[in-house]
Amino acid sequence: MKVELLYFDGCPNWTVADERLARALVVIGRDDLTVHRRRVETVEEASAVSFTGSPTVLIDGRDPFATGDEQVGLACRVYSTPQGLGGSPTVEQFVEVLSSLSEEV
Repeated sequence: MKVELLYFDGCPNWTVADERLARALVVIGRDDLTVHRRRVETVEEASAVSFTGSPTVLIDGRDPFATGDEQVGLACRVYSTPQGLGGSPTVEQFVEVLSSLSEEV
């Protein structure tokens, strides 16, 4: 399983997502996985990688949190969480997604 965290420096939420993702990997017993961090620096690069805001997490190249309404660009992304809108999925949301994808392998 390849886990990528795409972000841009203008949005601080990527550090929250990075921390929560690391905690979720520990919870599911996959702290052996490396999270590949990729900084997106230009609008052109955002377009080339279909970057839909910071942070974007890709698992095996797929965005498990995509709703289809996201726009490509350098912006902070908003996620729907059990507590309301937030700048990152919760640890529990990451655990749910990672666990279901681990079972597919």
